[in-house]
Amino acid sequence: MTRRLYILLGVVLLMVGLTVPVDLCAAEARTKAEARWAEGIAAYEDKDYKRAVECFEDVVALNEVSADLYYNLANAWFKLGQQQDVSSARPFGSGELGHAVLNYRRALMLDPSHDDARYNLDIAVEHTNDTEPLPASFISQLWSSLREGAAPNSWAVASLVALVVMLVVVLIYLLVPSIVIRKVSFFVAGALFLALLLTASMASSAKRALESESRAVVVCDDTTPVHASPDSASKVIREPSQGVTLSMLREHNGWVEIRFADGEKGWIRRSVIIPL
Repeated sequence: MTRRLYILLGVVLLMVGLTVPVDLCAAEARTKAEARWAEGIAAYEDKDYKRAVECFEDVVALNEVSADLYYNLANAWFKLGQQQDVSSARPFGSGELGHAVLNYRRALMLDPSHDDARYNLDIAVEHTNDTEPLPASFISQLWSSLREGAAPNSWAVASLVALVVMLVVVLIYLLVPSIVIRKVSFFVAGALFLALLLTASMASSAKRALESESRAVVVCDDTTPVHASPDSASKVIREPSQGVTLSMLREHNGWVEIRFADGEKGWIRRSVIIPL
């Protein structure tokens, strides 16, 4: 018996010994990320946007990401591109607009309710030659609007809360003898059941939307050709500018088949786009 206890104690100590270095590394990365975040904010306030971009990108590399981080990184890229006016060069001459759009969209993927990111994204997209999406029915637009009101995880949490509260109300209905309370709890449970169905459907739909379509943003310096086939000698069907968002369909030998918002398809070099 004593031997088994020693073995168990040894296993526990080994597991603790393995997890402590991981925790220390995570804490060290978090501390470094916080320091670089503070440096980035200070640089942004000093209008040193190049330095701000470097600091925020370092935080992303440390995997300490958030919607606010991507939002501030996008702002820094956008401001950096606008600074080109000072040097008499054209604005966004080095792909800054593409990186701004990319990070605004990443912020919205983590937090669809981030109104500042959505507003600034609309401003950034106005500087591109992006196309209008295909018209959708009123029901589809309404469903998409509701679905994009929160992240998939938020919808999942909401459905879980609705389930727990509904079960509590059902217990009240079953255990409380009062007729009035039983009637009220019956209707409340029905409403919560509908809320559960809605939030669960939103969570599932939002997750499928993220998984079913892989999107990317063009990050070239100006415009880039889209060909009819994965061959630079083939016909050029369109030249999207930096910041245009595309749907990625498949890859082939350094090329990606893409679809524009208006439905047109083509092939683009993999090196000039960055996936969301």
